Amino acid sequence: MTMIIDALDNLSLYETLNPLFGEVVEFLKNNNLAKMEAGKHAIKGDDLFVNIQHAKGRTPDTAVLETHRQMIDIQIPLDGPETFGFTPLGHLPEAPYDAEKDISFYPDLMAESFIDCQPGMFAIFFPQDGHAPCITFAPEIKKAIFKVKA
Repeated sequence: MTMIIDALDNLSLYETLNPLFGEVVEFLKNNNLAKMEAGKHAIKGDDLFVNIQHAKGRTPDTAVLETHRQMIDIQIPLDGPETFGFTPLGHLPEAPYDAEKDISFYPDLMAESFIDCQPGMFAIFFPQDGHAPCITFAPEIKKAIFKVKA
């Protein structure tokens, strides 16, 4: 399985990929992400939550690749387009892993490819997907990141 990008209306098509994806679909039906306060919102304990962020915009050469071992990211831009850098984990060198934050960073590498995601779309990044988020021409982007136990 590798990263997925699609329209939010199609997220239910991917429910069979993870038992918690259906709960993300239900949450989206019952909540307006654009009106939610910034911060972490619990859905199912540590197994499923959403972070609403106002993140600093980055350029392709300043966006930092990252990977996660325990969680899947479903990233949704809310107020403007977002570009994601992508490099498969198998193409990345060993990097320190912060188990508490479930993250490894690859700060000196440019992503191999880039994908654009508009509001009304989502990108799913699995543990084997290196991704560089927050690439945008805007100084800041509002986004939702669902963290789903892999």
